[in-house]
Amino acid sequence: MTELTKSLPVSVQSLIRAVENKLRDRPKLARMFTKCYTNTLTTTLRPQSDNTIFVITGDIPAMWLRDSAAQVRPYLILAEQDSELADMIEGVVRRQLHYIVLDPYANAFNESANGMGHQNDLTEMNDWLWERKYEIDSLCYPLQLAYLLWKTTGRTSQFDELFLEACRIILKIWTIEQNHDEASTYRFERKDCPASDTLPHQGKGNPSAVTGMTWSGFRPSDDACTYGYLIPSNMFAVVVLNYMEEIAREVMGEEGLANEAASLRKEIEAGIEAYASIEHSEFGRMYAYETDGLGGYNLMDDANVPSLLSLPYLGYCSIDDPIYLNTRRFVLSEQNPYFFRGIAAEGIGSPHTPEDYIWHISLAMQALTSGDQVEVDRLLSVLEHTDAGTDFLHEGFHKDNPAEYTREWFSWANSLFSELILVYCGFKVPSGMKPV
Repeated sequence: MTELTKSLPVSVQSLIRAVENKLRDRPKLARMFTKCYTNTLTTTLRPQSDNTIFVITGDIPAMWLRDSAAQVRPYLILAEQDSELADMIEGVVRRQLHYIVLDPYANAFNESANGMGHQNDLTEMNDWLWERKYEIDSLCYPLQLAYLLWKTTGRTSQFDELFLEACRIILKIWTIEQNHDEASTYRFERKDCPASDTLPHQGKGNPSAVTGMTWSGFRPSDDACTYGYLIPSNMFAVVVLNYMEEIAREVMGEEGLANEAASLRKEIEAGIEAYASIEHSEFGRMYAYETDGLGGYNLMDDANVPSLLSLPYLGYCSIDDPIYLNTRRFVLSEQNPYFFRGIAAEGIGSPHTPEDYIWHISLAMQALTSGDQVEVDRLLSVLEHTDAGTDFLHEGFHKDNPAEYTREWFSWANSLFSELILVYCGFKVPSGMKPV
């Protein structure tokens, strides 16, 4: 036991020992797990005076709604037996809900109203906001975390008036954004930047038709959508609207909210059914990444989650779903413009990072959504050998030289890797994964 692990909660120390025991023949993987799993607890959590928890992403001192949920998710495995960890996760949820009520269109927030971040963007900024890029998944992740906390521990104290207010705001926003071109007031422009950091047409985005799906300005990479209906994020919205309905009906006794969530879910599902898939000459029926409802389709996948690769992880389908498997073959091929193959590795990257850079998040997600143990073992070996000797995971690394990488400290990648190792070692990690 190192000095670092001696200072951790007893439940965390016990889990680390159990993982180390299961990985006796792979000492580097065990060491990487220990460092990555403890990283969020020891470096990114900032308790607040109101008992909420602010979570920095790592090397950026802001709290992303998406990242913060993903960062603490691997600790759900201990929350049932460790009330302090459960309190920590609830504190993160409460902070997220507070921010959603403050501005549901923002993706990243400051610890206080300190005016840090992108204050010169042409949108409705205020001093609490680090960035105001509207992304569907920013509203999905906090709902998922609150739901999984309930299902793991039986805890329902997070489902209070603040949660109810946030749910109503989310339903309102997703409904408005079903007809973005006519009904939405959201605009976003950033001057003197790459095209991926701003929306065209005076900040409104490219034209889109009404489809039943809900519009997103930006992807979970924080890059602008080419077409406004981001399909994996709409699928995630379907999953969490199911969660919202269940919580409203079974815990809160809010039949009206439950019915609204169910109604919106059905409309988005109908839009997905009508517009989300295409017939590919090589891969058959598969999902597109984006569409505009006007005949435009973007065939790609991005390393950031929600992604097409991650659909079973999100709980939208099972890993043996035929359309998913066709889609998976596409996104893990060079037909996907962001799939790179090199000397050190092959995998999915992102337009958010340089060409030929593969993301550790996508490699971990590929393993988490695989039904092939040989593939999982191969990916673990790749992860083990592409850390550039740091024992931590990064954002993107060069396909031929892992020593060339972006982001020294990226907590989301460390947490997703930790989750993968726990699953690999046979621990039941709370998730939305559907059984095969």
